[in-house]
Amino acid sequence: MAIRMFRQNMEGKDKMDSELKQLGETMTSSEDIFDGFILHVKKDEVRLPNGNTASREIIRHIGAVCVVPVTDDNKVIMERQFRYPIDQVITEIPAGKLDSKDEDRLDAIKRELREETGYEATEWTDMGLYYPAPAYSDEKITMYLARGLHKGERDLDDDEFLNITEIPIKELVDDIMAGRITDGKTQVAILKAANILGIEFN
Repeated sequence: MAIRMFRQNMEGKDKMDSELKQLGETMTSSEDIFDGFILHVKKDEVRLPNGNTASREIIRHIGAVCVVPVTDDNKVIMERQFRYPIDQVITEIPAGKLDSKDEDRLDAIKRELREETGYEATEWTDMGLYYPAPAYSDEKITMYLARGLHKGERDLDDDEFLNITEIPIKELVDDIMAGRITDGKTQVAILKAANILGIEFN
């Protein structure tokens, strides 16, 4: 079994290496367009697989984390938050950016969960990576499932305003499938958590 898995992993790596050689682009120059607190915008010139060149405007991001905090009765601690770019209040799971690229991601999401909701957890499951906009950004979000919740006090930032609600995870799955929850990281993380927890959905 172990040998078969090793061979499968090596075959997968060989395929990815082959595709990178076939499809990959090589940066030939890079220019800073905007250097902000969270976002860093660059214009890169790249060499294409056929030898031609093209421009790529990209956003460099420090990285982020998010979590699906699930109570003992399978309710998820959710947030209602105004998002200025889309001028809407939307439903999301707790999330936040890293303080630095080197920050431990589990430590970061523990901090964000406590600050935004007041909850802490005794059991954490890493649910993998999510790239929200790989066409123009290198932002990488690590998703977690948190269980064994106990509630304390929130510690919101001065510019942070959000409402906390508890919603059954099955109801959230239905809302996602019906298009009522539109935040990408929330959709992916909830569906992954539901699968881990054995929640059936269509």
